[in-house]
Amino acid sequence: MRLLLLEDDKTLAEGIIKGLNRMGYMVELAMNLSQAESALKTDQFELAIFDLGLPDGNAISLIKKLRKAGQQVPIVVLTAWDDIDTKVLALNEGANDYVVKPFELRELEARVRVQVRKANHQLNDIITCGDLSVDIASQQCRFRSKTINLTRLEWVLLKQLALHAGKIVSKEQLETACYGWGGDNESNSLEVHIHHLRKKLNPGLITTIRGLGYLLKDQSS
Repeated sequence: MRLLLLEDDKTLAEGIIKGLNRMGYMVELAMNLSQAESALKTDQFELAIFDLGLPDGNAISLIKKLRKAGQQVPIVVLTAWDDIDTKVLALNEGANDYVVKPFELRELEARVRVQVRKANHQLNDIITCGDLSVDIASQQCRFRSKTINLTRLEWVLLKQLALHAGKIVSKEQLETACYGWGGDNESNSLEVHIHHLRKKLNPGLITTIRGLGYLLKDQSS
């Protein structure tokens, strides 16, 4: 799952990114409004996390601009500003949630999951595709009632495919989810990880759509 973090405190940003990476998220960093706006125009993200006080302005103005342009990416505000007027304004302009610093990383991650779940019309964190069960919260995968041990990249790939079960996910989307901007991935590494996933699950569960990408069947084959 790929997130955009808008945060100008580099030390704090590095801590958030490190923690969310461990939880299976790929996080890209923007340190000002201009960078964030450009990233959201050119790339796809499942969610954005916005600080409000940035060097080039208040991020509420960017939230308003994005919503006016039809940008639907869920936005979680993460800021030290805890006054009620700012909270109400941010939510009214289109923020989906509001978290006040200091914060616990596990709470932020839970709020991220809730917003992604809503965006994908899921009732809970468990995605079921036939005999396959993917628990986003616990990062566990079960196939035919058996727990499947996955590497970090295998988990990232499976989660991305599960969130879009029954739909084609492009190779570029999967590579970006795994490696991010400027990721150091070998040309065939994605295919290798997909191959390993198929061996651990059911070979027919993940289908290659030649020239387009990969599809996780919404029913076991």
